[in-house]
Amino acid sequence: MIRSMTAFGSARLDSDAGSVSIEIRSVNNRFLDLSLRIPEDLRFAESRLRELIGRQALRGKVELKLSYAALDREALRPFDAAAVQALAEQLQWARRFIPDLPAPTLAELPREGAARSGLEADVWLPLCERACAQALEEFSAARQREGTRLADAMRALADAIDLIVARVDTELPALVQQHQERIAQRLREALEAASPEGFAAISGAELTARIAQEASLFGLRVDVAEELTRLRSHLQELREILAGEHASSARGGSGKRLDFLFQEMNREANTLGSKAAALSITQAAIDLKLLIEQMREQAQNIE
Repeated sequence: MIRSMTAFGSARLDSDAGSVSIEIRSVNNRFLDLSLRIPEDLRFAESRLRELIGRQALRGKVELKLSYAALDREALRPFDAAAVQALAEQLQWARRFIPDLPAPTLAELPREGAARSGLEADVWLPLCERACAQALEEFSAARQREGTRLADAMRALADAIDLIVARVDTELPALVQQHQERIAQRLREALEAASPEGFAAISGAELTARIAQEASLFGLRVDVAEELTRLRSHLQELREILAGEHASSARGGSGKRLDFLFQEMNREANTLGSKAAALSITQAAIDLKLLIEQMREQAQNIE
């Protein structure tokens, strides 16, 4: 499955202890670069969240932002009856000397048990894990949707390359034939210009052999059958990668494989341009390079 490195996912999870909100976003990057923004109170969850993200993302610059809101557990604890009674007796005694001494507010009354400091890992770690899992589910779905769009765009570009390769393959025999006719015409013109009688002194077999030799040399110089064959092979491999049928797809390294593949295709297009014997072949090589570059740009976002 082709997946993009550009995506976003978020989740919010509520519980009796409070709520956790997580946002995950990523952009393309050559390697996996994780950046986690976590409050100090939940720093104990960092290693686990890194592990969860690492299972889903192989490449890309991934940023996770976590925030939380804890319920006021102190306000929920019952009052300490004995302590309140002792406080009331102390207040009554103090008012003998300070008659207008105010009574403590409800929030100031002592409660049972000592208040815990910080957040309990056994409560908040599972909460963070579940919130991260939900955000990653949305995040992965977005990567797959964008990956499908990129794959479709590259398939359309590959089809355009196929048409160019087929056209060049069809035009080559005609180019060789045209060159052979030009050689024959130039030889005749050169012989007639040098000596009108010289042309008659050369046998038809000799002239035919010379023309065939020049045409053969020209055919060798412009023979791009090997380059066209390799381009077709690269296109087949490209389609296998985009369909998830290539070995690199199973390992999750489609993006790097595509980058290497486009380098090879660009090399073949350059060779085709250097062997061009007609303007149409030169234009075909330029068009191929443009299409390959467009595919390479699309592949920059593929994992």
